[in-house]
Amino acid sequence: MSVETVKAPKVGFVSLGCPKALTDSELILTQLSAEGYETSKTFEDADLVIVNTCGFIDDAVKESLDTIGEALAANGKVIVTGCLGSKAVDGSADTSGGMTAQNLVRKMHPSVLAVTGPHATQEVMDAVHLHLPKRHDPFIDLTPSFGIKLTPKHYAYLKISEGCNHRCTFCIIPSMRGDLVSRPIGDVLKEAEALFAGGVKELLVISQDTSAYGVDVKYRTGFFEGKPVKTRMLDLVAELGQLAKPYGAWVRLHYVYPYPSVDAVIPLMAEGLVLPYLDVPLQHSHPDVLKRMKRPASGERNLERIAAWRETCPEIVIRSTFIAGFPGETEEEFEHLLDFMREAKIDRAGCFAYSDVTGAEANKLEGMLPIALREERRARFMAVAEEVSSAKLQSRIGATMQVLVDSAPGLGKKGGVGRSYADAPEIDGVVKLLPPEKISKQLKVGEFTRARIVGVDGHDLVAAPI
Repeated sequence: MSVETVKAPKVGFVSLGCPKALTDSELILTQLSAEGYETSKTFEDADLVIVNTCGFIDDAVKESLDTIGEALAANGKVIVTGCLGSKAVDGSADTSGGMTAQNLVRKMHPSVLAVTGPHATQEVMDAVHLHLPKRHDPFIDLTPSFGIKLTPKHYAYLKISEGCNHRCTFCIIPSMRGDLVSRPIGDVLKEAEALFAGGVKELLVISQDTSAYGVDVKYRTGFFEGKPVKTRMLDLVAELGQLAKPYGAWVRLHYVYPYPSVDAVIPLMAEGLVLPYLDVPLQHSHPDVLKRMKRPASGERNLERIAAWRETCPEIVIRSTFIAGFPGETEEEFEHLLDFMREAKIDRAGCFAYSDVTGAEANKLEGMLPIALREERRARFMAVAEEVSSAKLQSRIGATMQVLVDSAPGLGKKGGVGRSYADAPEIDGVVKLLPPEKISKQLKVGEFTRARIVGVDGHDLVAAPI
């Protein structure tokens, strides 16, 4: 008697936007895999397509809408999730779950099967079950304990919270992702442990506001492996560092607001427990601009804090993002920002010309600058930022650094590409590895190598493996 083979349903998947959206995608893909669904590399070969969208700035909205349109044209059955899914036509938050006529996605693409907002795994799965029923006997044992990851296997993002309590006037994220909701610390540490055990060599901690972790639950005590641990950034970072130690893995912190509480984390960096690297979204330096942005702290306090951090941990690398041409920004205020950059010596800096995103409160401020002026100031900022960064890179020539290998064709016989502790994936520079001098020396993706810095190439370092 022959046994009929049941074909596994196939789902196409596109993930757009930031690392926080990527972790949402990983959760959905993990659940799909657990229930026996397979993923398709093309729209045409899939039974259904899921598009995880971004709605932060106008270019991201366009990319998301275009991708939805491509998926509909090639496949016809599309489920939309992510930040754009919670956006109404007028730019405000759509709290109806995408079911109103004013929902932006439904207005532009009325034939989509379903629309949800961000971090909505169950809602997405409900839509999948409705339009593409799962197999009766899913092979749940095939899903690894740490879930499905969209990053290379040697690094992973660890999302510790959702949403944000700030109401920065240029940002619409809270309207799409809501207020701060911290994950239970026991769950976060359990996931981290599984990732390290699964081969992850670099854990990138992400959220909308990492330093506010636990504020919403008043830093309540949770439990991990029977031990009480406070739901607080300092305790979390200390525990992550201890978990990483047996594996020789890195822990990197992103989206850290410069609160006084962050000062207590710097000694952990000086001890080598976590990477001496902070991603701090400062946005500007002038107190009047920061006030209009409704950002915490002031440029002066930030300068003092950065100086104190460097005194405690001289090796610390600070990356940040800034906005040039914010509504009402005067030439004097912009020059203040340039002076801040020179004095603060931010190691890695990115800059956006202000974008009047639909729904942002800043659009109502007086003094909207011409787009050409915004772009001109952005270019001037980046020229100063590159001067600072170049000087920092030049100072590393002759040093020996630990490098995590990201690419090494042919075991690195012709060289490879990696990153030092100063380089987060996809947003900072890289270390270009020369062919090893020793014939026996091999470079393996996902492993560390020692390398001597011999030169600088733009934003990147050039190094000889030792």
